[in-house]
Amino acid sequence: MQLAARMQRLGTETAFEVLVRARALEAQGKNIVHLEIGEPDFDTPANIIEAAQTALSNGFTHYGPSAGMPEAREAVAQYFNKTRGRETYSAGEVVITPGAKPIIFYGLMAVINEGDEVIYPNPGFPIYESVIRFLNAVPVPLPLREDKEFRFDIADLEARISPKTKMIIINTPQNPTGGILTHDDLKAIADLAIKHDLIVFSDEIYSQIVYDDFRHESITQFEGMKERTMVLDGFSKTFAMTGWRMGYGLMPEHIAKQVAKLQTNCTSCTSSFSQVAGIEALSDRTLGDVDRFVAEFKRRRDVIVDGLNSIPGFRCHSPKGAFYVFPNIEETGMGAQACADYLLNDAGVACLSGTAFGSFGEGFIRFSYATSVENIREALDRIDRAIRARM
Repeated sequence: MQLAARMQRLGTETAFEVLVRARALEAQGKNIVHLEIGEPDFDTPANIIEAAQTALSNGFTHYGPSAGMPEAREAVAQYFNKTRGRETYSAGEVVITPGAKPIIFYGLMAVINEGDEVIYPNPGFPIYESVIRFLNAVPVPLPLREDKEFRFDIADLEARISPKTKMIIINTPQNPTGGILTHDDLKAIADLAIKHDLIVFSDEIYSQIVYDDFRHESITQFEGMKERTMVLDGFSKTFAMTGWRMGYGLMPEHIAKQVAKLQTNCTSCTSSFSQVAGIEALSDRTLGDVDRFVAEFKRRRDVIVDGLNSIPGFRCHSPKGAFYVFPNIEETGMGAQACADYLLNDAGVACLSGTAFGSFGEGFIRFSYATSVENIREALDRIDRAIRARM
């Protein structure tokens, strides 16, 4: 059976491939510290689980509307308005999906034509480039700069805008670097988007995982941006709900209707009982759990950043958001993939090559610190011994 040519344009997410390799080593008896997967290790808060259990008992086991249950869409709109500080979104501008990735796929499919150019952050979440290529559009990488704490230079962005540019993708806080875009960055991006009549796709999945008194801002705050922006967010990271598979997008209502039509054709709808749990997650009753999660992530961040900066050949900035570090490993003398492979096979630490996130990730590797401090300290000891053994 011959594959369709388009399948050659579809990429993947390397974290899951590394997980398979790590599990294979564990099956052979090797102990592995897992720092490759971006998944909170906390249990979903009890009130959310109880809401789902009650929903199941009350018959929320049937199909629902493709765009999401009206009360769930309204809860998302109100949550977004509250956390971003503007009372602007309503339920009709929300689509709830099984996981957040469909918002990337459906969102781009709804507005991007073959040959359109899409500017995206590099290193960045690999699914951006994968979907752009799958749609036969043209990916235009925008380098994130270590000397700017992994923000991009606005001049670099402007230089990449051409008559064929249709969309700019931004991600803040950012995977894989933990970098954030400042208010001034967002304003400059908004000005360029309006000047060149561009769509902005704003991935804000880590919006509530921020540190050091930083408050997340959305580009939708600026005049003229709501009508040209598609926002991605979801439940997985903030509420430790990765296995529940629930994300959402906010966008102009006429685009939301088309995204919902794509969902009708692909998955029909998001599970009803999960949406009831999502409504509970967005309530004030969960705020204490989220604060606890973020405080623990900050503690882990400080441990791993200090530890990595004490290892020869490593240089690591302190991220302001998400739960990843992206140390520079050029002085080890190894390339990114070689270093990641060495740490997995020789040190028993699973991590990702920076090149898994694009060509500008060469010279870096990514660690997720969404695991216990004990695991992080063990990983740091193993990395330190392995690196010193090579020097």
